[in-house]
Amino acid sequence: MSKRFSLRISSRLVKKKSRKQSYSTSKHCRFCSKPEQERLLDFKNTGLLKVFLTERHKILPSRVSGNCFFHQRTLSSAIKTARSMALLPFCAIHHI
Repeated sequence: MSKRFSLRISSRLVKKKSRKQSYSTSKHCRFCSKPEQERLLDFKNTGLLKVFLTERHKILPSRVSGNCFFHQRTLSSAIKTARSMALLPFCAIHHI
């Protein structure tokens, strides 16, 4: 006489597993995927650089923007150059 054991999976684990599978979008570097955008990465292109700044004008980290190490370094140096050339502000201006 052998007993059959059945494993029971909790509903919480099933929900967690389905949540992980449904939102599994991998981040990718937009400059690596589109080489024509890499050419636009310059300190004079302030429209593109403003996309990678927060509302307080801080540089977005790569874990948020999804950039690779090389392009994050290039982007941050371009933003810093634009700031020193007075094309971008260093911080947000608060009007009281």
